[in-house]
Amino acid sequence: MKRNLLLGICLGLTFLANAQQKKAEATPTAATTPKAEEKPQISNSRVLNPDMGVVTNGEVTIKGQKVPYKTTAGTIPVWDDAGKIIASCFYTYYERSDVKDKATRPIIFSFNGGPGSASVWMHIAYTGPKVLNIDDEGYPVQPYGYKDNPYSILDVADIIFIDPVNTGFSRIINPETPKSTFFGVKADIKYLSEWLNTFVSRANRWSSPKYLIGESYGTNRVSGMALELQSSHWMYLNGVVLVSPTDLGIKRDETMGDALRLPYFAAVAWYHKALEASFQSKDLTAFLPEVEDFTVNQLIPALAKGGYLPENEKKALAAKMSKYSGLSEDVLMKNNLKISLNYFWKELLRDRGYTVGRLDSRYLGIDSKDGGEKPEFNAELSSWLHSFTPPINMYLREELKFKTDLKYNMFGPVNPWERDDVNLGENLRAAMAANPYLHVLTQSGYYDGACDYFNAKYNMWQMDPSGKTKERLSWKGYRSGHMMYLRREDLQQANEDLREFIKQSTPAPGKAAKY
Repeated sequence: MKRNLLLGICLGLTFLANAQQKKAEATPTAATTPKAEEKPQISNSRVLNPDMGVVTNGEVTIKGQKVPYKTTAGTIPVWDDAGKIIASCFYTYYERSDVKDKATRPIIFSFNGGPGSASVWMHIAYTGPKVLNIDDEGYPVQPYGYKDNPYSILDVADIIFIDPVNTGFSRIINPETPKSTFFGVKADIKYLSEWLNTFVSRANRWSSPKYLIGESYGTNRVSGMALELQSSHWMYLNGVVLVSPTDLGIKRDETMGDALRLPYFAAVAWYHKALEASFQSKDLTAFLPEVEDFTVNQLIPALAKGGYLPENEKKALAAKMSKYSGLSEDVLMKNNLKISLNYFWKELLRDRGYTVGRLDSRYLGIDSKDGGEKPEFNAELSSWLHSFTPPINMYLREELKFKTDLKYNMFGPVNPWERDDVNLGENLRAAMAANPYLHVLTQSGYYDGACDYFNAKYNMWQMDPSGKTKERLSWKGYRSGHMMYLRREDLQQANEDLREFIKQSTPAPGKAAKY
C-alpha cells in the first residue's frame, strides 16, 4: 500500500500468574485449567505457551458509572489445515462482569496496523479501560504510566485487543511454516478471520452484535475481514470502524493523489498559523470546506490538463494554493503545483527552523540543517514511543499478571509482506451489500499526513459508486492526527462517537436484516 505506517514482529511467550493479589486473582482460563492435583506452572520464560490465559478483575468509572469488568490476557493458537499449531496470537479481552446476558451485548475486535504493529495504541490510549499518562494534547510526561480511562466504551461493549503474528507477544511456533502464511494482505485477512472464529466460539459470543475496529493498515485488515468472515465463516457484522484509513486499495492516479493532499496542507498551515489573517480568523471547520470545494472543482480539472494548462491559469492556481497551504507561489510553480508530502513537512516551517510531523503534523522536529527535501525523522513517532512503551509493559506484566521474559514488540519484522493488489474498499462494499445490518464509520484526524482526512472522505465517496449504501457510511473529523485519541478532547468525543455508532447500528429486537 502507498501508506505504509508502523511495523511489527514478535517471537515467543509464556505467562506467569501470581496466585494471590489484593484486587485480582490470576487463574488459567477454562480451556487450560489444570487437573485438581496439579498446580499452574508459573515461571518467567521465553518459551511460548500457545494456548493459555490469565484472568484478573477490575473496575473503572465511565461517565459517572462504576463498571466492573473481567480481563483475560492470553493466547489462542493458529492452526494449519492438518490441525497442527503453527503460531499463536496474544489477546487482551475485557468483559463487563455485571452483564449476564451476552446475546445483546456488543463485542468489538480491535486491530492496529503497520502492517506489523501491535494492538497497544488503541488498547491503552483509546477504547480500553486504561489510558496513558500524557498531557491533554498527547505529549509524554514523566513519570510514565497509565490511569483509568473515564471515556472507555467498555460501558456499552466488550472489547478484545488482538496482536497479529509477530507483534506484541504473538509468535510463530513452527519455524518451518512459510512466512507467507501470515505476512501478506490476503494471508493476514485469512488467518486472523480463522483465529477470530475460534475466539468467538470459545467465548460463546456467536449471538452478540459484532464490530471490527482497525487503525491505519488495520483498516485494510478489517475491510477485508468483513467480507472474509461473512463469506467463509458465515459470521455477519453490525459495524466496521475505520480509524485513520489508508486508501483501501481504491485506485487514484498520481494527479488525483497530488490534488487530494491540499485540504490536509491547509489544515496543518492553519494550525501553525502560517496563513493570512482572513483564514486564521475563521474556525478550522469553517475554513476547510472552501479548500475542499476548490480542490474538487478547480484543482483536479486543472491538473488533469498537465503541461497543456495555460500559464496564466497555472499562476492563478499557484496564488490560490499558496494562500491555502502556507507555501510560497514560487515553490508551487517550480513544482508544477504538485507538492510531495515529505517536501511539505520540511518546507512549511523551514523559515522557523522546524519540520512538522508525518502522522501528526502538530508535532515539531528539528533537523541538523534547514536545507533538504524531507525531515530527518518523524517527530511524532519519537514522542509516542516515549509514552507507550513503558506503560504497556508495566500494565501487562504488573496489573494483568502476565509474567514473561518475552519482549513486547511494539513493531517488528513482518517482511517480506506480500502487497497483493486488492481493492479492500470493494470487499467492504460487497460485505455491506449482502448484509443490510452492516454500517461503517470513518474517524480521521485533520492533521494526519500519512492517512489524511480528505483522502478518507474520498474513500467513502468512491467505495460504492451506486450510492445505495451511503446512508450506512459516516465520517467524523478530529483536531489532532493519526491517533486522534491522544488529545484528551478528541479522546472523549471519539469514544462518544463510537457509542452513538454502536447504538445506531444495533437493530431493535426483531428487526429483520432486509432491504
